[in-house]
Amino acid sequence: MGAAYFYHLTRRPLEETLPLLLEKALQAGWRVAVRGTDPDRMEWLDAKLWQGAEDTFLPHGLAGRQHEADQPVLLTTAVEMPNGANCLMTVDGAVMAPEEVMALDRACVLFDGNDQTAVQAARSQWKALTRAGCAAQYWSEASGKWEKKAES
Repeated sequence: MGAAYFYHLTRRPLEETLPLLLEKALQAGWRVAVRGTDPDRMEWLDAKLWQGAEDTFLPHGLAGRQHEADQPVLLTTAVEMPNGANCLMTVDGAVMAPEEVMALDRACVLFDGNDQTAVQAARSQWKALTRAGCAAQYWSEASGKWEKKAES
């Protein structure tokens, strides 16, 4: 059974934080689905991931395109994860069900700490997941480094 990790982004934007988490997930041997809410935003994120550091390569693709099932990291707006992901990362308020968290090795919720709507959505999601019996951790970068601030 997995756990939900909540990442409160306050110092670095999504396009800088997500590649770091994806690299760690791939190093752990996980296949990842990144679930968002807007196809245009996922295309933007896809372009940002391709523009990463020159010394790294982050293999990924967009759902609905050729070879989606082969992608170690798949960007999607759908609930389905055709790449057989065992790690789900949600962005931009995309939701995940408690059943998903419990079935996955890891689930991550990345949210913009400078957007009060995003903070409220993350709090609601924390409550829903923990009430359903999911283990959860809350991580903040407010001090300049990632620190675990809460666990349930």
